[in-house]
Amino acid sequence: MQKYGKNLEPSAFLITFFYFCKSYVEYNMRRTIHQTYDKSLIGGLTAARFPGKIVVILSEHEADKAVEYLRTFPMVGIDTETRPSFRKGSTRKVALLQVATHEVCFLFRLNHLGLPPSVIALLEDASTLKIGLSLHDDLLSLRRRAGFEAVGFIDLQDCMEELGIADKSLQKLYANFFGRRISKRQQLSNWENDILTDKQKDYAATDAWACLELYEEYRRLLHDRDFDLIVTPQSTTHETATAIVDIQPPYDETKKHEL
Repeated sequence: MQKYGKNLEPSAFLITFFYFCKSYVEYNMRRTIHQTYDKSLIGGLTAARFPGKIVVILSEHEADKAVEYLRTFPMVGIDTETRPSFRKGSTRKVALLQVATHEVCFLFRLNHLGLPPSVIALLEDASTLKIGLSLHDDLLSLRRRAGFEAVGFIDLQDCMEELGIADKSLQKLYANFFGRRISKRQQLSNWENDILTDKQKDYAATDAWACLELYEEYRRLLHDRDFDLIVTPQSTTHETATAIVDIQPPYDETKKHEL
């Protein structure tokens, strides 16, 4: 029987060739993540938009039903919105709490509801992780509505430190990870309007959902380690250096941050 390579039978040769091709493809499919992200590039990206159903919650009964549903999930994305105040020294209470799965986002209108007991129970539930960004500010504003113990919260800014990423805004992180743009045009709109506009609803839902998407991709990157980190050196030149991130030990996926 004809031999292939160094005394390999045809079947052994094919197996070796298969694994060579597999390794080659995997190497060339490595992700590129940037330590810092050029904001000027974001405007040219395709806009990201929450693909699921958006439900506005206006009553305590509706809140109870929504929370019952949300607590069946191991993790959700979370964010808040507050009507901006343009007067020095003047602040307003948080008006909206948005909580998203991949399929549905609930918009709790806290300026109508306050903070119902069922929502407090969700915020204190260790079995459902709440994924957000810069959570200190969100929790501070929520506690102005009612006291509670924040349990099961994970802040994406803490996670990004483990990847070596310096630019940690939601807009830059989403562009860095997925090459898509999170619009911030509605951020300074009136979140105490009697009726939220469709653009406000889309904006609020997308922000909460994006947190969930980013956390899942963060966990995948840590597990697979299939990315290179482009490090921007502290210099006046435009040169960049490429480093393959190898983080030890692996992140504990059961870790829950109590804030």
